[in-house]
Amino acid sequence: MLAYSPLAFGQLTGKYLSDAKASGRLTLFPPTWSPRYLRPTVVAAARRYADLAAEHGMTPAALALAWCYSRWFVASTIIGATSLAQLKENIDAHTVVLSDEVIAAINVIHKEITNPGQ
Repeated sequence: MLAYSPLAFGQLTGKYLSDAKASGRLTLFPPTWSPRYLRPTVVAAARRYADLAAEHGMTPAALALAWCYSRWFVASTIIGATSLAQLKENIDAHTVVLSDEVIAAINVIHKEITNPGQ
């Protein structure tokens, strides 16, 4: 599988949590361009995942990408890094190993907020 937008148009980086107007795909284009990433359930899930990442000393982007990379069926991810710092963080996430505890917590969030973009 090729994971398209594993960072949910930037929502899973946490940048929009502190600044809904942060520069990125969700603010550069009209809200009608990709409304699913603006739904309240997406924001709620992003907040939960960001909190989980912080609890375990990683960035939200590292958590999201490390989860993708830990799935045996994900061959690659399409990332949208717009700076060298973002690119480095995204590449470095490939070396992050999620503990069983973190994966279990991700599963809990996913179970409670299944498919938030729908």
